[in-house]
Amino acid sequence: MYTYNDFDTKAVRDRVAQFRAQVARRIDGSLTEDEFKPLRLMNGLYLQLHAYMLRVAIPYGTLNSRQMRQLAMIGDRWDRGYGHFTTRQNIQFNWPKLQDVPDMLDALADVGMHAIQTSGNTIRNVTADHFAGAAADELLDPRPVAELLRQWSTDHPEFQFLPRKFKIAVTGAPNDRAVTKAHDIGLRMVERDGVTGVEVIIGGGLGRTPMIGKVVRDFLPLEDLLPYVEAIVSVYNILGRRDNKYKARIKITVHEHGIEEMRSRIETRFQEIRPDFKGVDQELLAQIRTHFEPPAWLSLDQSDFDKAYASNPVFRSWCDTNLADHRNPDYAIVTVSVKKHGAVPGDATGDQMRALADIAETFAHDELRISHVQNVILPHVPKAHLFQVWQALRDADLATANIGLVSDIIACPGMDYCALATARSIPVAQQISTRFEELKAEHDVGPLQIKISGCINACGHHHVAHIGILGLDRAGAESYQITLGGDATETAAVGQRAGPGFSADDIVPAIERLVLGYLDLRDDPSEDFLTAFRRLGPEPFQALLYPDAQTAA
Repeated sequence: MYTYNDFDTKAVRDRVAQFRAQVARRIDGSLTEDEFKPLRLMNGLYLQLHAYMLRVAIPYGTLNSRQMRQLAMIGDRWDRGYGHFTTRQNIQFNWPKLQDVPDMLDALADVGMHAIQTSGNTIRNVTADHFAGAAADELLDPRPVAELLRQWSTDHPEFQFLPRKFKIAVTGAPNDRAVTKAHDIGLRMVERDGVTGVEVIIGGGLGRTPMIGKVVRDFLPLEDLLPYVEAIVSVYNILGRRDNKYKARIKITVHEHGIEEMRSRIETRFQEIRPDFKGVDQELLAQIRTHFEPPAWLSLDQSDFDKAYASNPVFRSWCDTNLADHRNPDYAIVTVSVKKHGAVPGDATGDQMRALADIAETFAHDELRISHVQNVILPHVPKAHLFQVWQALRDADLATANIGLVSDIIACPGMDYCALATARSIPVAQQISTRFEELKAEHDVGPLQIKISGCINACGHHHVAHIGILGLDRAGAESYQITLGGDATETAAVGQRAGPGFSADDIVPAIERLVLGYLDLRDDPSEDFLTAFRRLGPEPFQALLYPDAQTAA
């Protein structure tokens, strides 16, 4: 993984010192809250419903055991003993005191981390496939490209005050695990005539106007990547609307001008600036790649794993659910569920973070990832170590076998924390998870993505869920709308609204009817929910949700 050089370290330390002085001025009253707000947002500090919230960048979701232990220490010392992993592969601390934030940032800098550009109308944390560098289906590790984009975008003088926030995702595999089509820019590694290049997608995004991104270049040589991305952001910076923040994202710019007009402007700008890129970016990319060499693979006897898999049904269930194929057949990718039944999705205690750090250091080449699905990945685990890893996870209360199932729910903080939320998300996720654990049904149901947002900003990605839940305020009461048929993969789609909303008391029974009813609709157990929905259309699923309407008809 990338290690900060002296320039990086000095830049981060200088930024912390600058913000420390700004915090002191806010505390002594020299700065008003209105004056302080843009300064704190530049450093990832929000003012939430009950307290400040610090959002820490985990670039492309990659970190090591030392960094994970530091996050645990920060949560224990300056928060309430936990952190919350987010859909941007970041971590949030929900209860810091303002006077402690500079010390938190200094502690992050000690391990090569920061909170720069995790907020504001700028280019946010660049995300990537959480299986990057490990996945069996990968064409090229996308993390060096993501790191190049991180370095280019951090404090870029032209792009610090964009019309609206801007998000980039990169994947190196044909199976899209980075939701590239729901980003302002999505980059997908593709192969043409034996050469690897990039498919460039623009104008995706969720929120109040969800849109799937459009391909602006179907094949871009890697050496043209940085000037082409700069051309996109430069065109958006000029065309993007600043008169209405709800129409300021690039998705609206693409919609209003059309993809052909955008392509023409981007290509013109690209031709203008391409001569200024004289190869320094490629030299930097080559240097960055040296930080992402694969670990020295181990060749170990797997007989103990085979015996445990054959004899221990609980371990076998965890393996069948939480493991993915690794590029090295002697290894597996482990997804650690931070979604124990009834728990808060994405929350990990300090003790759990330290346990994950210990496991990564001892068994997994000292590397961890945070996924956009709010789970933690151990990307390189020898199969010979899997039983020991599972035992250590079980001891830390992290061995839930539910990856990709009903209880593996994405949920935003909702009205329990967020000042923008109009309904609660966390209790709904907890109740759904607990209910299907009581029914012992989720393994029978199979792959199913439920995602919950507490407001129209869609931080819970509900638009691209198989079953999406959106919490809204209706005359002072919480109301939950359901969308069906969303998809966050390479076949991305925005879900269709099913019908009227449900009250807080009725939403979980409605989800139960829907999911259990699907078992009778599918052709056979191999047909997952999304496939069945695409085959049958919305009507039979709506009938499950609204049986009284069907009876009345």
